[in-house]
Amino acid sequence: MKFTHVLGFALALSTFVSCNEDKKEPVVEATDTQEEAVFDFNVEQFADIKILRYQIPGWENLTLKEQKLVYYLTQAGLSGRDITWDQNYRHNLTIRKALENVYTNFKGDKTTSDWSAFEAYLKRVWFSNGIHHHYSNDKLKPEFSEAYFKTLLAETNTTLEGEAFDVIFNDKDAKKVNQAKGVDNVALSAVNFYGPNVTNGDVETFYNNKKSPNPEKPLSFGLNSKLVKEGGELKELVYKSGGLYGTAIDEIIKWLELAKGVAENQAQGDAIGLLIEYYKTGDLQTWDDYNVAWTAATEGNVDYINSFIEVYNDPLGYRGSYETIVQIKDFDMSQKMAVLSENAQWFEDNSPLMDAHKKKNVVGVTYKVVNVAGEAGDASPSTPIGVNLPNANWIRAAVGSKSVSLGNIINAYNNAGSTGRLKEFVNDEEELQLEETYGQLADKLHTALHEVIGHASGQLNPGVGETKETLKNYASTLEEGRADLVGLYYLYNPKLQELGLVDDWKSVGKAAYDGYIRNGLMTQLIRLNLGDDVEEAHMRNRQWVSAWVFEKGQADNVIEKVTRDGKTYFNINDYEKLHELFGQLLRETQRIKSEGDFKAVEHLVETYGVKVDQDIHAEVLERNKQFTSAPYSGFVNPVLVPEMDANGNITAIKVTQPETFSGQMLDYSEAYNFLPEKN
Repeated sequence: MKFTHVLGFALALSTFVSCNEDKKEPVVEATDTQEEAVFDFNVEQFADIKILRYQIPGWENLTLKEQKLVYYLTQAGLSGRDITWDQNYRHNLTIRKALENVYTNFKGDKTTSDWSAFEAYLKRVWFSNGIHHHYSNDKLKPEFSEAYFKTLLAETNTTLEGEAFDVIFNDKDAKKVNQAKGVDNVALSAVNFYGPNVTNGDVETFYNNKKSPNPEKPLSFGLNSKLVKEGGELKELVYKSGGLYGTAIDEIIKWLELAKGVAENQAQGDAIGLLIEYYKTGDLQTWDDYNVAWTAATEGNVDYINSFIEVYNDPLGYRGSYETIVQIKDFDMSQKMAVLSENAQWFEDNSPLMDAHKKKNVVGVTYKVVNVAGEAGDASPSTPIGVNLPNANWIRAAVGSKSVSLGNIINAYNNAGSTGRLKEFVNDEEELQLEETYGQLADKLHTALHEVIGHASGQLNPGVGETKETLKNYASTLEEGRADLVGLYYLYNPKLQELGLVDDWKSVGKAAYDGYIRNGLMTQLIRLNLGDDVEEAHMRNRQWVSAWVFEKGQADNVIEKVTRDGKTYFNINDYEKLHELFGQLLRETQRIKSEGDFKAVEHLVETYGVKVDQDIHAEVLERNKQFTSAPYSGFVNPVLVPEMDANGNITAIKVTQPETFSGQMLDYSEAYNFLPEKN
């Protein structure tokens, strides 16, 4: 699962349940506590996007063998990049090729507003891995005319016709993922996980008829396939060598074989071997075997995430998007934060959950702060800040999980500059000082608690099916909200000070609560167009958590809505009672998950998480106009350049930084173009 919410970061943050996953975003504010770094983290800004760079601390401390492992894993990840594009929408690769051909070959006037609009559109498509917004899922709207685009195509001898051309300008396939209530979500989602004429009912019927060999260890049916109708019959097209996406998967396998040859230890090498076997066969039992082996392989300086993992882009939560992250252990921070995983059982035992829903033996939770060395697919350019995997509930219960915080990504966000939004939306000077003093620590701890304790906590009742089956299109937002609530409940707890993680637990907790409520009820609305409902899973969970505790605390004025000089603020009057409310909601969300209570999750999300107060939304958008910083951020990746001897052996690997976003995107399209042309 991905974690993308950061309490005090700039909205500019973009990204694994895995929590690999939200896909993916933090909050809209940034504090002014960071000194200007020598390294230039900023690349450029366009539309609603800011592009940043990140460094790879500790690279020089790796052995050449370890650097080779990182290089091979990074190449494996990039080799599957185009899979993500095709998964996101059936015409994405065709459209991208045409746009890039125009961009590189147009010799006409590039000083016009039309050309600027074209360039911005292409960069937005690059950033989103397709023609739908990376966060809102709305189709991107070009600010140039159809006639101008036809001129560009003609002048560059570029062919783009039929539906692939028309869809850029018409209203068809308007939503990549449609999570609306009471509609056929599969039929109305443009994501390319299902063939034409496949419906919600088809999907549910197809997978209800699938039975795992061991019901106690249910397989992740649908995770690595596309469901289509052929001759009226439903059929899975499996992602594997020789199957769907086979040409790209063969390249992934090639690099994974090289990575296995330089594995740091036997356990790591065996896990990579199982991943290779999974890519060759598409067998879901092998996928589970791999995840068990990967979870247990905790030794070494290098780790990775690779394959079809997060299910946020499937409106019904079955199919995994391709993504990879390659990471190097941050020894100092990992040691400091390991205390959470070492005390995971204490947190479970002392949670407000019903006893029947608590795990009696929390096993195998490992937590590391890592430095990213490369990302691809659904994790790039928009990246998570924390990841917890694997996602299968039975593996978490029986074997455990790995949780990581992406330290150098968080550092890049912190050093990329402040927007000033914080001062605009805090209620008073006390709130501002709390955020500036404790906000970044609160962010780090919330990420850690969300990933290590949150996603590892709780258990399903005997006989209750997998959450994606019982809670359906609400499964992702319920799980992310549940993990958020675990973090929020323990952020205001003296145990953190007892464990040596904070010096003033109340101040850290207050800063965390202020930031969460401020974001959930106001500032995250910057990401939406006026009139839109909230549809993204993480945005929904932040709103339903915040709105629920606001409503339930009204009788005691726990959170006060303040209007001053025509502006709205939310002020927390009673942090202790808010802590209790977070606990009550956590207990209820775990009950919903444990019992598979669809009616309850539907009521919770639809009542508190979907509809937006239009007056506050309009006000927030108006107040935000004064800030020029983009509301979303993402990253270019460092480039790993191998140096060879006369015999073709790698003697060193250097880290370089790309100069431009467009340059890296064009390089990627040329070097990792492994999927065949479509008719």
